[in-house]
Amino acid sequence: MSSASVVSSSPAPVGDEETALVLDGVTRRFGGLMALSGVSLILPRGGRLAVIGPNGAGKTTLFRLISGEMRASDGTIRLFGEDVSRVGERARARRGIARTFQVSNLFADLSVLDNVRIAAQARSSRPRRFWWPIGDRDAYTLRAREMLDRVGLAQRGGDRVADLSHGEQRQLEIAMALVVGPRLLLLDEPAAGLSAAERKVLRRLLEELPEGLSLLLIEHDMSLALELVDHVLCLDNGVPLAYGTPDEIRANPAVQAVYLGRRD
Repeated sequence: MSSASVVSSSPAPVGDEETALVLDGVTRRFGGLMALSGVSLILPRGGRLAVIGPNGAGKTTLFRLISGEMRASDGTIRLFGEDVSRVGERARARRGIARTFQVSNLFADLSVLDNVRIAAQARSSRPRRFWWPIGDRDAYTLRAREMLDRVGLAQRGGDRVADLSHGEQRQLEIAMALVVGPRLLLLDEPAAGLSAAERKVLRRLLEELPEGLSLLLIEHDMSLALELVDHVLCLDNGVPLAYGTPDEIRANPAVQAVYLGRRD
């Protein structure tokens, strides 16, 4: 896998098509509250990076800034060589970002297949007429079935989403993210609430992601997160605390102090 790197306080390199994401001094303030301060990193195409930290560390705020849901107060964000700091969420999605959320955001009363088809149609630039029936062999349906097969839900396409287990709903969310063909995938605590068996399924799905797909992962389960990525960024109170390989993060005294409560 490609590696990711955190840059110093000097200006971040511009990056190019082979650089998925560059953050330079990204900061977010809410009035007098500093939610995120001075985050800088480079993630190459195909890189795998986990963002960890205790509750309130700024992890989800960072994702919101990257996806465009929220604007940074300071700093720049470059996506595949382009400065998108002032580009909105939809425009960034069209440039190749897909995201899942901590809380499932699915159409519970629709079928599993329909959820994935809707996701595929939403990203398409082709005109849509929703009152027309969709055939079983149209491009959206074929693509949706392909993604359901990839995540292990090929036999559940006709079932209502409400009838899926929590783990299966997480698998469905990943299918909905992948169906749009993203270049950068943001996963916000995908293992939250999963059983041990469901976590094994999730781990396999993430290990089998396309090689060229860049991944940013927020996850509280460090044993899972550190097995899936090549580099880790630890945040604490909105500030970068540590960065390194999974082994370096495991051995880092500052990270241990944050997670185990042993602060000198």
